Amino acid sequence: MLTDFMEAVSFIGSGGVYLSLLVLVYWCADSRWGARGAVLLAAGSVLNTVLKLFFHEPRPFWTDASVTGHEPRDSFGMPSGHAQSAAVFCGFAAAQAPAGRPALRRAAWAVALVMIGLIGASRVVLGVHSTAQVVAGFAIGAVLLAVGLHLEPLVVPWWTRRPLPAQLGLALGVSLALAGLGWAAVEALGGWQWPAPWAHAIAAAGGRAEPVTAGDCAAAAGGLFGLLAGLTWTAHRGGYDASGRLWRRLARVPVGAAGVSAFYTLGLFLGTQPVQAFAGQALLALWATAGAPEAFWRLGLAAHPTRAVTRAGEERAEVRQ
Repeated sequence: MLTDFMEAVSFIGSGGVYLSLLVLVYWCADSRWGARGAVLLAAGSVLNTVLKLFFHEPRPFWTDASVTGHEPRDSFGMPSGHAQSAAVFCGFAAAQAPAGRPALRRAAWAVALVMIGLIGASRVVLGVHSTAQVVAGFAIGAVLLAVGLHLEPLVVPWWTRRPLPAQLGLALGVSLALAGLGWAAVEALGGWQWPAPWAHAIAAAGGRAEPVTAGDCAAAAGGLFGLLAGLTWTAHRGGYDASGRLWRRLARVPVGAAGVSAFYTLGLFLGTQPVQAFAGQALLALWATAGAPEAFWRLGLAAHPTRAVTRAGEERAEVRQ
């Protein structure tokens, strides 16, 4: 019973679920809210994959026969990605509560802390992380959230003042730099091989100890690039507004999901080598942030804002078609 509950909590606390929710928010509810959360979470995902490679610390069930691994995880354990993502996502969601409503804000933070605690506990109960790995994930996620919320009012205006090619170049440069850190961490491992007990434990849990590569880090960096580039392009086109009648908002979901399914399948065909993984995730994120809004505009499911032509430095007016 406890294991089943913790498996459900752990699934809810996965980064894929968070990003899916944020994409739905971006498409159907509040585009700015969804975009901000998705970028923060994607940046954290890249950081987590780099740190896992840097520390290359085993998961508890790899080294302790008394611990049952309930997931066939073959990535390193330090820090916990679930704990880090929970701190970022739940903390970000709680921070959006209106400052002028203290009771609501306290309730939001209480719920967030409970969820963060449950998700962290689930990783220990399932045998895939030690307490120290979960606590490290919490700490890194909290720092990332605080830094992100502090820098956003400074970075976003600076970013948007750059010409479009410079913005896209920055998006690519930041993503490639983070992917490069992952590559450097893999190179630092040299000819590292899986210890036989670790590989046996992974196999016993239903997994397989694959060679350690920079593929996961490249995929995460590609997703970050796709988000940044897609949001930049959409803003250049006039910005995406998720408002509209309820039936239009709901109709966007199958359209967007069809594209996600197509690009996800394409990513499977491309493979898991670093370059292909980067490209596959970049295309998927580009669809979510730029391709899907374009489809919504063309299908009449969302209003398409157009910006008046102005000289640099002048305020831009918007007209909705």
